[in-house]
Amino acid sequence: MQYSELGRTGLKVSRVCLGTMTWGQQNSEAEGHAQMDYAVSRGINFFDTAEVYAVPPKAETYGATETIIGNWFKATGKRQDIVLASKVTGREDMMKWIRGGPRHTRSHIDSAVEGSLKRLQTDYIDLYQLHWPDRRYPGFGFHSYVDYDADYEAFETILETLDSHIKKGNIRHFGVSNESPWGLMRFIAESDKRGLHRPASIQNCYNLVTRVFEYGLAEVSLREQVGLLAYSPLAQGYLTGKYQGGARPDGARKTLFERLGRYERPGGIEAVDAYVELARTLDWSPEQFALKFVDTRPFVTSTIIGATTMEQLKTDIDAFDLEWTKKLEAQVDKVFKIHRSPAA
Repeated sequence: MQYSELGRTGLKVSRVCLGTMTWGQQNSEAEGHAQMDYAVSRGINFFDTAEVYAVPPKAETYGATETIIGNWFKATGKRQDIVLASKVTGREDMMKWIRGGPRHTRSHIDSAVEGSLKRLQTDYIDLYQLHWPDRRYPGFGFHSYVDYDADYEAFETILETLDSHIKKGNIRHFGVSNESPWGLMRFIAESDKRGLHRPASIQNCYNLVTRVFEYGLAEVSLREQVGLLAYSPLAQGYLTGKYQGGARPDGARKTLFERLGRYERPGGIEAVDAYVELARTLDWSPEQFALKFVDTRPFVTSTIIGATTMEQLKTDIDAFDLEWTKKLEAQVDKVFKIHRSPAA
């Protein structure tokens, strides 16, 4: 297992981050514990979760994933071995079961931190992330910009709130997620101006068919040392090839929840098919090809993987031991020139 520094924090995190969002809905607590045991045995020291997990989010499963992780910490005594990341939910008027509709005000963040610490059975969270902005920024499924009103919590207020928790020791560092270049730079500028802790990372969607991160955020990430924690590296499972031809595998998220439309827009399926077939012609499994591509980007600190079976988890982790070559890069570039980020 290889390791990278998390921003400028000095923390070393594994290049593979264990995603946990299925635990408590698609996966049982026992299965979640087995995944953590195996991940640690392979050298993974970085877990990512969120207060809103399990997914799809609903009142009945709110906080379930953090509770599963907390029970594992208590049972194993391995809290000190793990760099733990969690998230405070962004603004969402429909999620009334989260504090009446989550925001990034001081009171909301204070309550969220305390709730996560209790469920996780820990005194601190290593990386606390803003799951998505308090602004009504249209960041999910982004294809064209639509402006939003100025009714959002001020950047400096959010920073001051997070800084107070860092000073108390509740959290060690903070990051952003599903954020824009402007938003990330505002957080950096305000933190530098006011002598507050700056963001250590950004967790955004990034994969072979969604490379919009490269159009503005990659430069910020490299210049400001705010590394990408890449989520959805398999494009919600599409880049495994399991949905090709309209297939609906038993137990798959699309089959269970019918909420994966991001990659079925014009050009999306064609791009997925092109990369899946490229991987197969090169004698790579599609999922390992997609994961290793993400791992080799210079702005990526860690790739977040999620699996519902132990077989998937083992295959995914094995991908990071494979060798990426200039020939493979050229093959990807050739396909990318035809299919430039049709989905986001």
